[in-house]
Amino acid sequence: MSYFDAASSAPLHPVARQALQASLDEGWADPARLYREGRRARMLLDAAREAAADAVGCRADELVFTSSGTRAVHSGVAGALAGRRRAGRHLIVSAVEHSSVLHSAAAHEAGGGTVTEVPVDRAGAVDAQAYAAALREDTALACLQSANHEVGTEQPVPEVAAACRAAGVPLLVDAAQSLAWGPVGGDWSLLTGSAHKWGGPAGVGLLVVRKGVRFAAQGPADERESGRAAGFENIPAVVAAAASLRAVRAEAAAEGARLRELTERIRARVPALVPDVEVVGDPVRRLPHLVTFSCLYVDGESLLHELDRAGFSVSSGSSCTSSTLTPSHVLRAMGVLSEGNVRVSLPAGTEAAEVERFLDVLPGAVGEVREKLGAPVAAQRRTEGASLVVDALGKRCPLPVIELAKVIGDVPVGGTVTVLADDEAARLDIPAWCEMRGQEYVGERPADHGSAYVVRRLS
Repeated sequence: MSYFDAASSAPLHPVARQALQASLDEGWADPARLYREGRRARMLLDAAREAAADAVGCRADELVFTSSGTRAVHSGVAGALAGRRRAGRHLIVSAVEHSSVLHSAAAHEAGGGTVTEVPVDRAGAVDAQAYAAALREDTALACLQSANHEVGTEQPVPEVAAACRAAGVPLLVDAAQSLAWGPVGGDWSLLTGSAHKWGGPAGVGLLVVRKGVRFAAQGPADERESGRAAGFENIPAVVAAAASLRAVRAEAAAEGARLRELTERIRARVPALVPDVEVVGDPVRRLPHLVTFSCLYVDGESLLHELDRAGFSVSSGSSCTSSTLTPSHVLRAMGVLSEGNVRVSLPAGTEAAEVERFLDVLPGAVGEVREKLGAPVAAQRRTEGASLVVDALGKRCPLPVIELAKVIGDVPVGGTVTVLADDEAARLDIPAWCEMRGQEYVGERPADHGSAYVVRRLS
C-alpha cells in the first residue's frame, strides 16, 4: 500500500518513535515538582522546548505546547483578539485558511466582532497589496497560513507581515503544513503548528507568541505552559514532537528536492495521461511534496475508492466526498474545478517507483469511474431555437457537468445551454468546465428550484 496523504497526517518518524519510547520511562512525573522525578521531567520538557524554538526561530519562552494544532489556533486567535480588544474587534483572514482559523473567525463574528476575508487568485495565493488594503484602524488581528493544506501554494507571508507591522497589527501564521520544510520568514507575531504534520505524534501542537504582543489567554486560569495551554503536559509526546521536527529539518533540503522532482513528474504527466484534467495550485511557489488535480466527469469519492483498491491512499477536496455535498472552500475560493479532485502528498522516503505505479494506475481508475457515470438517466430537455435547457435538478456532482458536456454540441455556435441544478458544486464546476473547454460562461440566473447556469457555445 502506498500512503500518499502526508498532508493529513505524516507517518511517525523513526526519531519520534525512538524519543517517545525512551521518554516514557523518564518523562512521566509532574515537571512542576521539585523532587528527582519531577526535575527529570522538567529537564526533558525544557530541552524539547529549546529544540522546537530553535526550529521555529523564536525564543524558548515564547513557545508553549498545546494538545493539538487546532487548539493552538483557537487559543492563539482568541488570546490575541482579547489582548487587543481596545484596538478594535476587526479580524482579517484569507479565504483559504484551514477550517480551524475560519471556525475561530466565525466564533468571533458570532460574538459581535467583524471579519474581512481576503480573496485569492486562481493559484490560491493572496495578493499582498490587497491584504494590506484590508487593514483598518480597528483591526485587532490578521491571520495568514504559510502554505495551503489542499493545494500546496505558499503565501507571501513576509510581505503581509511587513504591512501588518507597519500598521501595528499582529499577524498570526498557521504554519502547520510548512514547518517541516523550514522556518517561516517575515516579521510575524504569532505562529501555530501541529506535530503530526511533520512526523511527530498526534496530540501535540505548538503556539508561539512573540514578546511584546498583547495576549490574554481565554478560559479558566491554569499555571502550566505560561497560562496559555491548560492541562498536564504530555512530556513523552512533546519530546518526540521536538525530536522529529529537528530530524525532518535536517533532512529537508535533500528530501524536499527529491520529492519536488516526483511531484513535478505528476504535475506534468497527469494531464498527458488523463484527458480533461486541471492541475491546481501555484506551479512554482508551493510545498515540495504536494500536488492536486481535478478530473472532469468524475465522482471524487468513487475515484478515491478505485485508487484505494489499487493500493494508493490519497485525499480529496471534492464535494463528492463530503457529507454536505458542498465543494471545498479552498477550491471554491480559487474558482477551479472541484469534481474528481485528488490531492497527492508524498511522505518522506517515497520511492520513484511508487509514483510511476500511481501514474500507471490513474488513467484506468479515472476511466472506470467515467464509464460508470457515462450513462446516467437521460436529462429532460426542451429546445427553443438556438438554446437548450438541461434539467439536472436532484443530480449531484459530476452529473450536471456531464449532462452539459453531452448536449453542448446539439446547439449551434453562438447558441446557449441552460443547466438547471441544485447542487452547490455546479456553481464552481460549470464555469471551470467552460474555461477548460473553451466555451463562454454567461452567468447564473435564479430559477424556481436551484439555479440556472447559462453557457454559450463558442466552438
